[in-house]
Amino acid sequence: MKNLSKYKLMILLAIGGLTWAVLTWASPAQSKQENKNTNAILAQDTPPKQTHRKPNMKLKELTKEEARIILHKGTEPGGSGEYNKHYQDGIYTCKQCGERLFHSSSKFDSHSGWPSFDDQISDSVSLVRDADGRRVEVVCGSCDGHLGHVFVGEKMTDKDMRYCVNSLSLDFLPQGAQATTETAVFAGGCFWGVEHLMKQEPGVLSTSVGYTGGPGKTKPTYEQVCTKKTGHAEALEILFDPKVVSYEKLTKLFFEIHDFTQLDRQGPDIGPQYRSAVFYHSEAQHQTLKTIIATLKQKGHDVKTELVPASRFWAAEVYHQDYYTKTGKTPYCHVRKKIF
Repeated sequence: MKNLSKYKLMILLAIGGLTWAVLTWASPAQSKQENKNTNAILAQDTPPKQTHRKPNMKLKELTKEEARIILHKGTEPGGSGEYNKHYQDGIYTCKQCGERLFHSSSKFDSHSGWPSFDDQISDSVSLVRDADGRRVEVVCGSCDGHLGHVFVGEKMTDKDMRYCVNSLSLDFLPQGAQATTETAVFAGGCFWGVEHLMKQEPGVLSTSVGYTGGPGKTKPTYEQVCTKKTGHAEALEILFDPKVVSYEKLTKLFFEIHDFTQLDRQGPDIGPQYRSAVFYHSEAQHQTLKTIIATLKQKGHDVKTELVPASRFWAAEVYHQDYYTKTGKTPYCHVRKKIF
């Protein structure tokens, strides 16, 4: 380069710039189609207006390369990933938080060089408009970790959806492997008090207060839930170690810390968002709940608690999390009363 004149160097730079422009230029028709596809994808999942990361969630320590992809939205080289040509039966989970994202039955070979799936496990991922404005980014619905991008219109499978994911964003849980943690969701009035008392139980790994039970796909705000029109209840999501504490024990504790005989209220808090409800994640949890409620009725209690299959849980605003720990106050309508 030292032997080139200033003018020759300018010519080379100009040619290089023109080449880059040609290679990266998209025709108006192409850009319009890409925007149409982007909007069509986003219409299937409302982009989060703020992080979905659940407070107190235990996140895995990442390697430098994992952090480049998961935290800084990088991309691994095509064809280099561990799970690109991986077809074992099981569940693909989030590398950072362990959330279950994709079942092996939805995986297919797209010949793209990256693991491809045509479906997600119910509401496990979120779709966000990419910073480039043309693509749709896929992030973990629990921790916001970057996974990859999603594409439609390629007609590769009947579902015509391709989640193109980095292997380094994933872990794999083989079929038959026992989960090391379980999730429980309880609603019993103001979630501040429910969290404060239940998080003290040994075996509880993390807690997050939030909203669930409503039909909408849009993340609600506290103010919206207070209108009593969203169908959501204030609830507590618990991640626990079943080897330390059983679901039955947690459920009994839940019934001992709130008044389950009240309908659509808890003490001074009135409205359907304060209802007593349990959102079960499995038939085993459902059976445990029915057994405990039968016992309560035998003891003469008029149980108003709803038993509902779990649906998407939306973490509440940060200022609601660990409220009593942060403020040093004590619950105003929750106290433990021994029943069992």
